[in-house]
Amino acid sequence: MDLPKPVEIATPFFILLIIIEMVAARMGGRAKFEARDTMTSLLMGFGSTIAGVLVGGMIAVMGYFVYQYRLFDIEFALWAFVIAFILDDMAYYWLHRISHRVRWFWASHVIHHSSQHYNLTTALRQTWTGFISLNFLFRMPLLFIGFPWEMVVFVSGLNLVGQFWIHTEAIDRFPRWFEFIMNTPSHHRVHHATNPKYLDSNYAGVFIIWDRMFGTFVEEDREEKCRYGIVRNLGTFNPLKVAFHEWWGIIKDVTSAKSLRDILGFMFMPPGWSPDGSRDTSEKIKEKWRKAQQAEESA
Repeated sequence: MDLPKPVEIATPFFILLIIIEMVAARMGGRAKFEARDTMTSLLMGFGSTIAGVLVGGMIAVMGYFVYQYRLFDIEFALWAFVIAFILDDMAYYWLHRISHRVRWFWASHVIHHSSQHYNLTTALRQTWTGFISLNFLFRMPLLFIGFPWEMVVFVSGLNLVGQFWIHTEAIDRFPRWFEFIMNTPSHHRVHHATNPKYLDSNYAGVFIIWDRMFGTFVEEDREEKCRYGIVRNLGTFNPLKVAFHEWWGIIKDVTSAKSLRDILGFMFMPPGWSPDGSRDTSEKIKEKWRKAQQAEESA
């Protein structure tokens, strides 16, 4: 079945919304832009598109291989698209969560968090190395269940389109019922924030309900403004450094490791892990923050 490509259809609207947000920012709106940062985000998006074209064929071959061993023959029907979209969004939640908790996956995903600004161009700041980190594996179970390859590609494209609009400070909050079910700019600002209070939360793609179900939801606090970027900001707009800096960090750590345990730790433990505990993981950062809060409250 020849299905439309959601991202290609949505791209002109992405551009229009970015222009509108920029104009609104110039007129005193809440969104903020920095020219070099915006250009870097656009270059990362362009590079990600090229990378996707280069490896798309290999992923398709693997997908069709898995589909041969499917459990069911699922037809192209509306109910199947709905279920596939929901399951794909849950698969994205777990990929996203693991991408923050396992350094190998983080090396690919960190690109998306590398901007210290939060606007619609940030949504375009995508990885070039998703194939290396094996991100595509998280959608293979849908093929094994029996959802056709074309359907899986279509719903994953819809999921990506559905995440574009949440990358903005221009929108405050929606009614509570909507905020309870859907991922929104408020929820996703929390996800992109480096404040200890907000670290490792709100991994949702389209439905925030996954975070509520699996204990990773944190609500945006109006008293604590989000600070964006990564714990150690890059200090550069060079797209090559943005794309590969964490991979290079893994290589340096692995080559200096003194044991197999250390090698595996540098690759698959949480970002910031070190054999002697001298570096800070997000858990250690949050624990220090909690202790500081408790000390302040008891003083």
